[in-house]
Order: sequence, then structure tokens, then C-alpha cells
Amino acid sequence: MGIEVGGLLGLILLILIIWAIVSTVQSTASTGAKVAWILVLLILPLVGFIVWLLVGPKSAR
Repeated sequence: MGIEVGGLLGLILLILIIWAIVSTVQSTASTGAKVAWILVLLILPLVGFIVWLLVGPKSAR
């Protein structure tokens, strides 16, 4: 049962990261800021997503 739960959580995290990247690309932030946020989301998925929720581009949401 552990593999199924881990796989489901991984899938949910993947969906959230994709949503964050799409929202960042659609935001009015500068190109440099967009690239920086996307790199943070890709390199540190869980921590990056939490930080993005707290201080990411506000116009993206």
C-alpha cells in the first residue's frame, strides 16, 4: 500500500508543479523572474512550490 500512496502523492505534486509553472509563465512578472521561479520549481519541487505559493508572482493566481 505504501507504493500506491507515494505514487499518488508524487502525481499530485507533479500536477501542482505544472500548474505553478503555467501560472508563472502567464504572469506579468519579468522574464528573468519567470525563469528564476521555473528553475526553483524544477530543482526543488516541494520546497519551491511552497515558497512560490507564499511569495511568487501575485498576478499569476
